[in-house]
Amino acid sequence: MIKAIVTDIEGTTSSLSFVKDVLFPYARAHLAEFVRSHADEAEVKTLLDDARVEAGADLDTKQLIKQLIQWIDEDRKITPLKSLQGLIWEAGYRQGHFAGHLYSDAVQNLVKWHADGIALYVYSSGSVHAQKLLFGHSAFGDLTPLFSGYFDTRIGGKREQASYEKIAAQLGRPAGSILFLSDIKEELDAARAAGFQTIWLTRDSMPDAQAEHRQVSSFDQIDF
Repeated sequence: MIKAIVTDIEGTTSSLSFVKDVLFPYARAHLAEFVRSHADEAEVKTLLDDARVEAGADLDTKQLIKQLIQWIDEDRKITPLKSLQGLIWEAGYRQGHFAGHLYSDAVQNLVKWHADGIALYVYSSGSVHAQKLLFGHSAFGDLTPLFSGYFDTRIGGKREQASYEKIAAQLGRPAGSILFLSDIKEELDAARAAGFQTIWLTRDSMPDAQAEHRQVSSFDQIDF
């Protein structure tokens, strides 16, 4: 029996285009200014130092900005970059430059599952801070009260079995009682290898009856 649901964001609860066409370009456009303006603040300084470690070089500010922008262009899942993006997006959300996009079917079912007593969690490559911003400043209002916790790449890569084993351990639940929702086969493979139940959100593509994971085109088709 499903006791908890862990959901991905991009392509699952939110459109890929919102992230790729709104959030990423916004962070890219404001990154240099943000780094220069906040480099001496403790949180940002730590993230920049972590980024230097990831780059494997003691880069100066100009070089580091160039490296960060290159990682954005390459869509690299690098933790300090994701955290910096989250801080930049926070300003955008608070200034009303955009609101978090969520599919209405996802919102309606998350609300229902929460009311039914199912614990809800988020696992995304975006930082926990960025996840809370999206759900906290969504077009449907503040949805953060629906969730019991959030996970990002600090717990491990989304295509690694060990990441899901760690999530199950932190939730204190048998893996078989946890359902993972995603639009990425490799993530679903890793979750299933860890013992999770899985459902593949296909959204705009046709479901494949031969797929190794159960496929649905919307949250409305999910039942337990």
